[in-house]
Amino acid sequence: MYDIRKDIGMRVLENFEPKDVLKYFEEISMIPRGSGNTKALSDYCVSFAKDRGLFVRQDDLGNVIIKKPATKGREQDAGVIIQGHLDMVTEKKTDSVHDFMKDSLKLYVEDGFIKAKDTTLGGDDGIAVAYGLAILDSNDISHPSLEVIFTIDEETGMDGARELDMSDICGRYILNLDSEEEGIFVAGCAGGAKVKAIISYRTVMTEGIKCTVRVEGLKGGHSGVEIDKKRGNADIIMARVLREICSHVYIECIGIKGGSKDNAIPRECVAEILVNENNIAEVKNIVNEMDNILRAELLSSDGDISVTMAENGFGAYMVIIPEDFKNILFYLNTIPNGIQNMSADIEGLVETSLNLGILETEDNCMTAVSSVRSSVGSRKKYIIDKLNDIAEKAEGFTEVRGEYPAWEYKRTSKLRELVNKTYRELFGKEPKTNVIHAGLECGYFSEKKPDADIIAFGPDIFDIHTTEERMSIESVERCYRLIKEILKNIH
Repeated sequence: MYDIRKDIGMRVLENFEPKDVLKYFEEISMIPRGSGNTKALSDYCVSFAKDRGLFVRQDDLGNVIIKKPATKGREQDAGVIIQGHLDMVTEKKTDSVHDFMKDSLKLYVEDGFIKAKDTTLGGDDGIAVAYGLAILDSNDISHPSLEVIFTIDEETGMDGARELDMSDICGRYILNLDSEEEGIFVAGCAGGAKVKAIISYRTVMTEGIKCTVRVEGLKGGHSGVEIDKKRGNADIIMARVLREICSHVYIECIGIKGGSKDNAIPRECVAEILVNENNIAEVKNIVNEMDNILRAELLSSDGDISVTMAENGFGAYMVIIPEDFKNILFYLNTIPNGIQNMSADIEGLVETSLNLGILETEDNCMTAVSSVRSSVGSRKKYIIDKLNDIAEKAEGFTEVRGEYPAWEYKRTSKLRELVNKTYRELFGKEPKTNVIHAGLECGYFSEKKPDADIIAFGPDIFDIHTTEERMSIESVERCYRLIKEILKNIH
């Protein structure tokens, strides 16, 4: 068990409101809690519950469920589940000596924001843990029966939510406190999966001039949050460039590599090709022409795109045999990519998309990993099936991993109506309902409890997952007032 007492000295947040929430945020910030290293915080939550005589269940993974009976007179009201995750993203500045396995975060306040010196803050989703503990510890908040759920490793695949046993969970309403824009209430999210296509190829030794073709200068971005920007995908563009060259000139391919994360739109891709010296000028002309074409096509989204070719000298190289290279190009130029469907219910929402994020040729296999997202399960399945069909036509196959369910938007929601009404009355501002094209643990909760009424929200947190992460103290206070008012009026 992590001994928090050895680290408690002068508290940074003790003079700020809400004191009870920020007290717990500061305490958990003293406990290392990066993804895969949440055992100490999980044990802390268990001790917290036992010290207060509350029911607590900790599973083998480290998920924690704490139950608190309804306040007097609220026993017949429908129960509420408060949920967040224990882990945080661990990023630090290059010159930082911080050790996320053992060091406490060094919190400080600047211009009304809580920050951590040289590291991520972990407001995502430490603030949910702090809210949950503060509510459980309070004796003056009116509420129905409460079930507070803290899951592990959300940031690295939602392992905790996926494996959580909810057979003893009775609450009808779920407040997921894992959102970072105050006043924007999330009412649905996409499900997703990683689809890895594998196409084997044979090689042969051939002589020629080795040339390097580069696609670079693209903006990239998150494949869920920024897929609607219609930015260029370097892997897809490279396949197009190579196809155009092959339609005019005989070349051979040594290898291709582009992108490093399936959920990031690739910004650059590199291909090494072998060209006969008599065809060098023609290939250069085609590359230059494609550079001009793509600059014009992507002027608004990726104006700095560059397609170039450089000669690297004559030599003997192992190349992919033409028949197998043809299969690779067929797959890459045939698969869908980008937005596939827009939502019919919510204007401007991407419903279904996919992103070819990782492309490489190594050990006689081309692997191409696409991140598939959809808020409609049947359409996610359709895209996965389509990728498999195309891979099979290219004499390859696909593997599906990391699949997670969608949280489908419900046209009617008693909880959403109450939350919007409460926010409007408390702060005199018009709330916004949103559905996001990214994954939330709510997908698993809606799958395990189909009749649950769910909403996701939280205070303003900026630049999450970076060393510039900061959380608004005033927003934390407003969000806490909102949670307490919701608990007071829900039934």
